[in-house]
Parts: sequence; C-alpha cells; structure tokens
Amino acid sequence: MKNMKSEELGKMPMNKLVLTLSVPMMISMFIQSLYNVVDSMFVAQISEEALAALSLVFPIQMLMVAIGIGTGVGMNAELSKRLGEGNRKLASAAANNGVFLTLMHYGLFLLFGMFLVRPFFEMQTDNPEIIRYGMEYTVLITTLSIGKLMQFTYERILQSTGRTFYTMITQGTGAILNIILDPILIFGLLGAPALGVRGAAIATIIAQGTSATLAIIINSKVNNDIDMQYRGFRPDWAVIKRIYSVGVPSMVMTSITSLVTLLFNNILLQFTSTATAVYGVYIRLQGFIFMPVFGLNNGMIPIVSYNLGARNKERMTLAIKICLAYGVGIMLTGTVLFQLFPEQLLYLFNASDEMMNLGVAALRTISLSFAFAGVSIMLGTVFQSVGNPMLGLWVQVIRQLVVLVPAAYALSFTGDVNMVWWSKLISETVAVIFALFAMRYVYAKKIQPLSGADTELSSRKIAKEGFSK
Repeated sequence: MKNMKSEELGKMPMNKLVLTLSVPMMISMFIQSLYNVVDSMFVAQISEEALAALSLVFPIQMLMVAIGIGTGVGMNAELSKRLGEGNRKLASAAANNGVFLTLMHYGLFLLFGMFLVRPFFEMQTDNPEIIRYGMEYTVLITTLSIGKLMQFTYERILQSTGRTFYTMITQGTGAILNIILDPILIFGLLGAPALGVRGAAIATIIAQGTSATLAIIINSKVNNDIDMQYRGFRPDWAVIKRIYSVGVPSMVMTSITSLVTLLFNNILLQFTSTATAVYGVYIRLQGFIFMPVFGLNNGMIPIVSYNLGARNKERMTLAIKICLAYGVGIMLTGTVLFQLFPEQLLYLFNASDEMMNLGVAALRTISLSFAFAGVSIMLGTVFQSVGNPMLGLWVQVIRQLVVLVPAAYALSFTGDVNMVWWSKLISETVAVIFALFAMRYVYAKKIQPLSGADTELSSRKIAKEGFSK
C-alpha cells in the first residue's frame, strides 16, 4: 500500500481517504483485540477461577489503555492540527512531549504493580485461588507495561501523519507473536516451563515490547513530517497543556469503562462468580466489534482535525457522515453475529453448562445496543476532534456510568441476573439521544461558521466524488 503524506488529508477523495486511514487501523485493532481473547481462551483451560481472575483484572488493563489512548488522542489532535496549519515545529513538539508523558505514565503503573495489586483483588473477592491467579498476571503486566504504553504513543504518531498502514504491521506482529507464545508459556510446550497464568502475562509483555520496538524503528525510518528529539529534550508545558486539554477527557472516557467494569463485576458477584466470568467473556468478544470502530475513530481524528485547521467545512462534514455510516454498519454486523452464534462464541472459552445458559442470554440481550453505541462513540470522537472534548466526555459518562450502573443495580433487585443485561440497552438509548442533540450544537458553533460554500449542490458533488473514487 502506498504511503500517504499529511497534505493528502486535505486533498484525497473523502471515501478513499477514510478507507486509506481507517482500514489498516481497523484491521490492526481487530487483531490487537486478540490479545485479551487469546489469553482468556487459553487461561479458561486452566479453570473457571483463572478466567474469573482475568475478568477482575480487566479494569486495570482498561486503565492502561485509557492512559495510552488518551495521551495518543491529545497528541494526535494537536499534531494533525499543526500539520494542517503548516507548522512543523509545533507538530514535532506534540510528538516529543507525547513520548515524555508516556514515560511519566509508566512510572504510575510501575508503582501500582509493586504495591497495590493484592489490595485491589482483596477488595473484590475473598477467593484465594482467584486472588493468586490475579496477582500472578497483574504484577507482571503493570510493572512491565512500558512496551504497551510506548506502542500506543509511537503508533499514534504514525497515524497523525497519515501512515496508518504501518500500525497494522506493528500491532499485527505483536498479536501474532502473542498467539504463538501463549500456549507455549501457559502449558509448557516445546520444552518451555508450564507457567500457567503467569505465562499468559509474559507472552503479552513480549508481544507488546516487540510492537513498540517496531513502531519506534518505523517512525525513525519513514516519518519525515516531524522531527523527533531525544537528546537535550525539555518539556514544553504549553504543548503538554494542549495535549491534556483533549487527552484527559479521552482518558476519563476510557477510564470510565474501567470503573464501570469494576462496579459491574461487583454487581454480578452478588449472583455467582460464573456471571462475572460471562461478563469477562462478553467484554473480550465485544472487542472484535468495538475495536474496528475505535480504529475508524482514530482514522477520523486526523481528517477532521486537519480540515478544521485548514477551515474546510465541506470535507469535515463529509468525513463525519461517511465514518458514521461505516461505524453503524460494523456494529449492526456485530449484533447479527451475537444473535445467531452465541453458543459457538462461548464454546471458545470452554464454557460450562451454567456459563452457557447465562452467556447466551447475555450476548443476545447486550448486542441489541450495539448500533446506538456506534453512533455515540463516533460523535464523541467528533467532539474531541473539533475542540469540544467535554461533550465527548459527557456522552461516555452517560452511556457507561450515569445511566448504566444505576440501571444495572436496580435490575439486580429482581433476583434475575438476566435482567441486569438490559441495563446496556437502556443506557445506550439515553446516550445516543444526548449525542445527537450535542452534534447539532457543535455543528452550529464549530463547523457551520467555517469558510467555504456549503450549498446543497457542492455537498452532493463532493459526496459523489468521495464515494465513487
């Protein structure tokens, strides 16, 4: 695939541009979702307690993702906007300060892994087997999380300059390596020691470190839109403030997933640990659907941000419409798969009869909310890209916390765990209504005033050009 230069963000036909930027990222994030799925599939062969342990550790994994993605989104928006303005110096400053922030964030997870893992698990369960499995896995993935965080940062630098194809290489390499190493290290194949849950963590760490190394090397070899500075670097607090102004709301949005998973797990533990294992399986399976949408989002950010800097209203509007259409299409596909093949999906995790009975109802009920979630996620990213990150934050707060957790808690009083799953549809319905009203406000305030004719004729012409090329 031909490498794309940053100027083409403002010139390439829109549908082709969206696909060029997003498809490699969608594929790479789809592949990356294999990390947790493959770990869980093999760990499920050990015991249901081991699978439950990975379900309980998922909030910590999501917190790492939140910090990594949040920093990357803030850096991505700042870097792409400066490229759109033609300011190479500030674009390079965004990349360099993003790397600096990544190192600072790693220090936080290092401290957590050294001192807080046991209290985290003891807060949720008194099952000694689950605690043991959880500690074996979590201590390693937190204290050695530098690879995961650096991978996020350097891949976002590639994305910001239009080089998304290379992120497919870096993430795909890591995912494949993880798939190969998991059974070897977990079960002791090919002469390796059988390390159990600890082996799953080591396989993940090696894979993430490999992906990060590749991303750093590729940036140094092919990315000529920015200048990376390592020697004599000094933090630029003005740039860091701008990165965090967009990135922190994104961190909070993704961190909400971590908090909600923690709270949801505790609600489900009132019924049975199997219900918690079912929710853990759902979280991993839905990654196959949501991750491509997040890849589409990441492809949309530099397009919208670049054309905001270039004050091109028509291209911004067309990009949003095309990405919304693709996002909803992906989510509807996920709904169909979860409705038709729940048993086959659960068999991947060595589901017991009880887990199968609970899981089929869970997958079918929750998947009814996917299309609404797709609209909310896409519009939330638009808000971030145009400088209204708080609106994006509110969309996620509503869909994942303000409505979801109280609804799940209230439905738990029915005594039927299958009723709890309906809280997902309730929260997504409320969130999409809010997001649509918020989009009307953002369009009127941020997009409509931009220069350039916005006649019906010109819009049709651009749309025809975008979808035909």
